Amino acid sequence: MEDKKLEQRKTISGYKQCAGNKRKCGELLLDLLFPRRCPVCDGVLRFRKELVCPSCFQTVRFVREPFCMKCGKSLPEEGEYCHDCREKTHLYVQGAAVFEYAGMASSIYRFKYGGRQEYAVFYGRCMAAVLGERMRRWGVQALVPVPVHPSRKRRRGYNQAELLADAIGGLTGIPVRKDIIARRKKTVPQKDLNVKQRQNNLKKAFKILENDVKLDTIVIIDDIYTTGSTIDAMTAVLHGAGVSRVYYAALAIGNGL
Repeated sequence: MEDKKLEQRKTISGYKQCAGNKRKCGELLLDLLFPRRCPVCDGVLRFRKELVCPSCFQTVRFVREPFCMKCGKSLPEEGEYCHDCREKTHLYVQGAAVFEYAGMASSIYRFKYGGRQEYAVFYGRCMAAVLGERMRRWGVQALVPVPVHPSRKRRRGYNQAELLADAIGGLTGIPVRKDIIARRKKTVPQKDLNVKQRQNNLKKAFKILENDVKLDTIVIIDDIYTTGSTIDAMTAVLHGAGVSRVYYAALAIGNGL
């Protein structure tokens, strides 16, 4: 019970750390030339004293307890598992997310498709502050971002999961590995598919880049968790390469299907 209370205090402290931002002199000059935008409302921030508008930060909905012991989704009442996790056996060990997706959908859309790469600074700080202690308790050896197909990355110019992983790794000291797994199949967007279609869409979508992955425990980093199909597909491939324990950490989590 005491351990749980301590974790709750650390999590609440993590929420409070998300909005702050200490800047170096060189970065302050860049702030004047290229003003940073609030990741919630996309408005220009005041001299970058914060990473997000204080008023916007008050509207952000963090994932709160009680939450599912498997996927980390908020539960409407006390219990162990959400409906999705009661109905389906996931391959990963456990997972967690920072935000409830409904309140961050527009923000994440701009981050993912609108070129707002700078949002990763705020997002990464939140993920490191809220989930960093949990990752260390899991015994994580590496952060592995969900890969996108090369053609999609060329068109978009970046992989949002890689930006998140780099930001988290820089703050926690956990190594980021982008050389372990790749996407071999250009899949259609998961958001438009049902559960069965998601599973079929991801069949043979990933491939291991190293024959012998010398890691026991990794965390998959993604922007959104909905049903877990992507995480499970990656976990299956990683298990086949010798990774014993796979967890996930996402920026936001949806309500499932």
